[in-house]
Amino acid sequence: MSLSVVLVGGLHADARGAAVARLLADVPGAVVLHHDLSTAAAGTVVRTVRDATGVLSVREAPLVDDCACCALREDLVPELRRLADDGTTRLAVVELWDSVEPKAMAEAVVAGGLTVTGVITAVDPALLLPYLADGDDLADVGLAAAATDRRTVADTFARQLEYAPVLAVVDSPEADDEDHELLAQLHPTARRVGVPVPGGRPGNRPGNRSGNRAGTPSSASESPPPTPPPGPLPDTPGSPLAAAALAGFDVEAATAAQHPACALLPAEADAHGVTTLVWHRRRPFHPERLYAALEGLTCAAARSRGRFWLADRPDTLLHWDAAGGALCVEPAGPWLASLPDAAWDLVPPVRRAAAALDWHPEHGDRCQHLVFTSPALDRDGLTGLLESCLLTDAEYAAGRDAWKRLPPAFDTLLEV
Repeated sequence: MSLSVVLVGGLHADARGAAVARLLADVPGAVVLHHDLSTAAAGTVVRTVRDATGVLSVREAPLVDDCACCALREDLVPELRRLADDGTTRLAVVELWDSVEPKAMAEAVVAGGLTVTGVITAVDPALLLPYLADGDDLADVGLAAAATDRRTVADTFARQLEYAPVLAVVDSPEADDEDHELLAQLHPTARRVGVPVPGGRPGNRPGNRSGNRAGTPSSASESPPPTPPPGPLPDTPGSPLAAAALAGFDVEAATAAQHPACALLPAEADAHGVTTLVWHRRRPFHPERLYAALEGLTCAAARSRGRFWLADRPDTLLHWDAAGGALCVEPAGPWLASLPDAAWDLVPPVRRAAAALDWHPEHGDRCQHLVFTSPALDRDGLTGLLESCLLTDAEYAAGRDAWKRLPPAFDTLLEV
């Protein structure tokens, strides 16, 4: 029997637990592997293996280079290989610890010669907006995966959400149409599978772990009740979540779908109070005016991402990634139009195809392509602010040599 591996992640810990319990009930012979990184400060990571009947083994693994995620990778792949060699396990469910992102784990498992058949992020839709608005550092809420972890709750959750092709959406009585619409607009290509949660509503807020949407703190001794495992579905092959876990997963395609040059970004939408604005232009940004507008642009939407073009950096594709009121801007390689023809053979086909679809006779693939998604989005105000950051007609007519002499306002942000 060949071993299938499915990764189940997400910062919504109770939702994640409900999805894992569903898989255990739906797939006979499945086991769950979970590495608890909360003990990393003591120098160890605790790995638990269990099946539908209970815990099968518990093992402490030492940290690798003081990195909990490194220890996870070093311990996970050998254990999965042992299960594969044993031949009695049909599905290994890897339940990722809260802040672990699925991309690195999927790549590590595949590099280890194993087959990932699914990547699932579990979501409580009622907690979607609070998490996207949470700019706290993971370290401040006890969820950092390493001493050097500088990620925030919002950007980590956004990447967990957008990387997975399948979302396990738990039933949540507090979720309304706006919550579900926000989820649909943030990741329109995802397969959304409903997961019932017996015993009450899932979901925890970082920091207080209370599950209260307003973030009301709970007492330190309070802990959420365990979620009882759901009963088996009458027809396991037809179980939506089990089918999603076994459907197949392409690591290279998933990586390409997140790269800013060829990402599958959301399309224009407006429903149930949630709006997605797609802003696409063929004129470069003035670096000083864009830099001055960053705070307003970053705070204008719950989530924004895409690629952009600065006039003083005509050859560099820049990545825009914002959530929780914080913005990450970083170089993402060259625009293809800046490369010599001979270098195109070294570019992945998916990147060449994306550029060809967006090619301009003068500027090639250089463009502004930014997407903003949020409830109560001020489309007109946001559009006006973005337009004001572009080169004026006179600045544009001055040509590229003049553009390169514009003040390099982004040098500090890009750590040049």
